[in-house]
Amino acid sequence: MDPTVLAWALAQPTGSRAAALASAYTGGTTRVTFDGRTVEYRSLDELGRALAVLRGAEMTAARRPSVTLASFSRGGST
Repeated sequence: MDPTVLAWALAQPTGSRAAALASAYTGGTTRVTFDGRTVEYRSLDELGRALAVLRGAEMTAARRPSVTLASFSRGGST
């Protein structure tokens, strides 16, 4: 597990999906209950990958789109 992903998840608000996954991961359990639903992961590695996907989705959503401005001019005016 990437320590930065785990640190990010542990810093999320209590009750969030990422915080629930991080709590399960640090507790060594693969069963996570969130919003009344229970998910059983096959391994801690799989749970860690789920955390990485969540972080990746949030980081993508937080990025601002880049903009490129191109300008052209016609030369040779007489």
